[in-house]
Amino acid sequence: MIQTTAKNKVIIGSRESRLAVLQSEMVRDYIKEQHPGLDVEILTMKTTGDKILDRTLDKVGGKGLFVKELDKALLEGRTMLSVHSLKDMPMEVPEDLPLLAFSRREDPRDVLVLPEGAASLDPLKPLGCSSLRRTLQLQTIYPDMKVKSIRGNLQTRLRKLDAGEYAGLILAAAGLKRLGLEKRIHRYFSVDEILPAAGQGILAVQGHKGLKYEYLSGYKDEDAWIAGTAERAFVRYLDGGCSSPVAAFGIVEGEELFLRGLYYREKDGRYFKDSIRGAKTEAARLGMCLAERMKREHEEQENDKYTGGEPV
Repeated sequence: MIQTTAKNKVIIGSRESRLAVLQSEMVRDYIKEQHPGLDVEILTMKTTGDKILDRTLDKVGGKGLFVKELDKALLEGRTMLSVHSLKDMPMEVPEDLPLLAFSRREDPRDVLVLPEGAASLDPLKPLGCSSLRRTLQLQTIYPDMKVKSIRGNLQTRLRKLDAGEYAGLILAAAGLKRLGLEKRIHRYFSVDEILPAAGQGILAVQGHKGLKYEYLSGYKDEDAWIAGTAERAFVRYLDGGCSSPVAAFGIVEGEELFLRGLYYREKDGRYFKDSIRGAKTEAARLGMCLAERMKREHEEQENDKYTGGEPV
């Protein structure tokens, strides 16, 4: 049995980083604007993923480390909903803690950030990058640059960059823009250059199955929900996560969904991109179909010669 809060009170669970709190405040402000009579608070907490910074995520448990404490607070009734960056959420969520809504998508692209005052990359220093997905695709763009893992929240990474540890950072545009740091962006990478992580730029609101959420009515962005559903279905089929470079990005075009996917072939370290188009009402099916097709084609090749997409 979960505990319950006062009828007119809503408590939002959030990671304690500046960006996470700001994103939770965006949801809080929406609720307060639509329902002025509600008392909406944010309860912050440090997750296991925020505490372990000396190892890459694939070495310590993946994306689940960023939601464990928030999930526990929801299950115990200490919070009524959680706000996450969708790209940081595990592909499987507990049945009792369903995803309720996705926000309108912010800029989904990855970007290059240089040290304060720098005009170009220093070839003697590494690029700071937190995911294998980005690292693989960067090899095509900057073949002569070394890439070094970097952990920590956005402000921590920027401090390390400005202290001279890195030539540049590869980050998500969405977080920088939400924090008002757009001026730090030196270069935007198109989604063809670096395919974004599934859900990048989207906020996910997660709740408890036993509670009612009338106050979230109207928050859900349909295009983001469709695209995010397809992207997560693609990655889920391939069992991708923080330790896997699988990626997907969908765009709703009228009544259709155009979905790009990135498949990583572990046996030889190559990756491939392909796409699919279909009815937006079939988002999850499209994601699974593209994943199944790419896996079948590239795992069955005997001579490693690509036959249906873009080899890299």
